[in-house]
Amino acid sequence: MYDFRIDPAADKATHWDDLLSAVRAVVAGERDAVANMANVAALAWEMLPGLNWAGFYRVVDGELVLGPFQGRPACIRIALGAGVCGAAAASGEVQCVADVHAFPGHIACDAASASELVAPIVAKGRVIAVLDLDSPSRARFDEEDVAGARRLAALLADAIA
Repeated sequence: MYDFRIDPAADKATHWDDLLSAVRAVVAGERDAVANMANVAALAWEMLPGLNWAGFYRVVDGELVLGPFQGRPACIRIALGAGVCGAAAASGEVQCVADVHAFPGHIACDAASASELVAPIVAKGRVIAVLDLDSPSRARFDEEDVAGARRLAALLADAIA
């Protein structure tokens, strides 16, 4: 059993470092993509303050399909290029949106979400999934979160490919 300690008073960099260490531990030696995504979603949910959704969308047959997550029920399928997740998948670039209601084409799976951070996961030169983090707070995510999400996405490329 894993027992990861989090310090709610720690700074954001420490939260991301602790999350990455925990992810390395749980994916070590595990090749099942769904198991790894499930554990990572649970860890992000527990270790990153201020989230109301943490999870994955997988690229399946040219669209995003819901993967393991923590939070309220979510949209099951998203077209590439649609919404924040689709934009990240189509562009291969991290999307950090301070106010999702101002994002053109935003898909409101949970009306409580106010900001969103989506990091594409790239394996063998193609996007295979996206990590999606939502918050009920506007501007919850910043450049430090973008850097942490990029590091996490890079770590996950082998764990879920």
